[in-house]
Amino acid sequence: MENKRRLATLVGCNYASTRNELRGCINDVKAMRDLLVHRLGFNAKDIVILTDEVGAEVLPTGANIRQALRRMIDQAESGDILLFHYSGHGTLIPPAKQQHGRPRHRDEAIVPSDFNLITDVDFRELVDRLPDRATFTMISDSCHSGGLIQNEKEQIGPSTSLESSSTNLLHQRPKFIPFSSILRHLSSISGLSSPHIADHLSTLFGSDASPKFVPPTTTLHHPYMDHDEVHNDGGILLSGCQANETSADVSPDEVEGTEGKAYGAFSNALQMVMRGEERKMSYREVVMKARELLRQQGFEQQHPCLYCSDENADKMFLMMDEVKEIGA
Repeated sequence: MENKRRLATLVGCNYASTRNELRGCINDVKAMRDLLVHRLGFNAKDIVILTDEVGAEVLPTGANIRQALRRMIDQAESGDILLFHYSGHGTLIPPAKQQHGRPRHRDEAIVPSDFNLITDVDFRELVDRLPDRATFTMISDSCHSGGLIQNEKEQIGPSTSLESSSTNLLHQRPKFIPFSSILRHLSSISGLSSPHIADHLSTLFGSDASPKFVPPTTTLHHPYMDHDEVHNDGGILLSGCQANETSADVSPDEVEGTEGKAYGAFSNALQMVMRGEERKMSYREVVMKARELLRQQGFEQQHPCLYCSDENADKMFLMMDEVKEIGA
């Protein structure tokens, strides 16, 4: 049997000492690393971790995250399994103008520590560079994360409903920064008064800004502007919620009578599913079980989603069928 490598890039942003501070994202990354090594057959040396914790040598800036992901794809060979796990804030980018006579919908983005947004366009570009038969699994525990790989087919999304349950009583924060706050922050750094975020990002970050904010160099149709074409490729997105929802950052130790570390609700649910099941599971099964677990925990307004090809939806999660001694 072909020996496939497993490569991972794990990113956690807590935004400490800012108005956007979260508590559980770095914990999510550390717990995910342990799961990958001890449960899913990853080698520790093939896992790159970027966090904004005190003393971190490499911060999870937009440029550093992109560089880590590009390096991971450059290292990949045919059939390899690549994973990107992100825990941090997300946002929605409003449409700047109409395209081909139709209004454009808002686009999803994650918010690195320096606010150099990484968008669905960036992740589409990365997936398009995958070697033959390699897969790129993205787990995004962030708000409005549904659709973060542009043009991946929705397998589990808004049309997949679950009954509601009682409200969760744990202290939780939405992992979301409003676009207006991001624009205001970038304006204060760039010194520009422009209402267009592209002006601020290109001024501050130059070529390290997302290609979404770089105008096409020709008048030809820009491939990243086509939101209708569904791709059949190796991209697999597990989003912490739907595009119109928020993901929870939970601090159980802030509630009287509870103990424990802060965590992202979706990251924690995934890890509980993986540790609680001895049998192999498909991507579809993993997401549905995480949905059910979040429902049981009382997260009524958070519904994880799955975006990928039909074939990948029914493949074993991170190729569990090739991991030996699962559960050992």
